[in-house]
Amino acid sequence: MAKLPDHVPELHVKDIHMPGWLGEFRSFLMRGNVVDLAVGVIVGAAFTAIVNSLVKDVFTPVLGLLIGGIDFTNLFITLRGPHLATLADAQKAGAVTINIGLFLNAVIQFVIIGFVIFWVVKAINRLTVKKEAEKPAAPAAPPRNEVLLQEILEVLKADAAQKPTGSTTV
Repeated sequence: MAKLPDHVPELHVKDIHMPGWLGEFRSFLMRGNVVDLAVGVIVGAAFTAIVNSLVKDVFTPVLGLLIGGIDFTNLFITLRGPHLATLADAQKAGAVTINIGLFLNAVIQFVIIGFVIFWVVKAINRLTVKKEAEKPAAPAAPPRNEVLLQEILEVLKADAAQKPTGSTTV
């Protein structure tokens, strides 16, 4: 390793002062719930692409076919500007539009995401309940009256042990 010039002091890790909040921040980041949240966000982002494709490429054409061939993406109301056949053409022309079809797609995506998450959480809860059911349950505590009777019995045995044993004649 190269030697530092004489005018540069050597620094050691113990010489560097770290503010207290930095340690707290590190502890906060390393807690399980923050890591779980980060994993959830990443998985959610990947899952969003799948749901978007499912809605756009599978459900929207089927729903459009069922209600008479309406393409939801081109379902819009022009407020100002030229009235054109497609939303893309209207937006290129600078028309002000209310995009009902895009809103319907967003609602459908929300419902599908909610439905899928419901079933995933339900499956996870079912697995969790099964694991808890497999664990042996702790024995139930005896009723209070049995505990009291046991204490009385122990006191009587202790009293009997302290009395002198001898025979008495009548």
